[in-house]
Amino acid sequence: MRARTYINTMIATAATATTAFAANGAQADEPGLLVWAFMGFAAVIVAGQLVPAAMLVIGAVKAIFAKPEEAKIKG
Repeated sequence: MRARTYINTMIATAATATTAFAANGAQADEPGLLVWAFMGFAAVIVAGQLVPAAMLVIGAVKAIFAKPEEAKIKG
C-alpha cells in the first residue's frame, strides 16, 4: 500500500508541473548600474595587479642581462 501512495504522489507531482518561461523584462543592450560597478571593480583589481607584475618582469629582465660579476653577493 505504501508503494502505491508513493507512486500516486509522484504522478500527481509530475502531472501538475508546468513549463517555465524566461522573463523578458531586461534588455540585452542596456546593462544596469550594478553591471558597470562590477566591471569597474574588476578593472581596479586588474590594474592593481599590473604594477607588481611589471616590477617582477623588469627585475627578471635585469637579472637575465646583468653581468655575472654584478650578480655575485658583495661581502
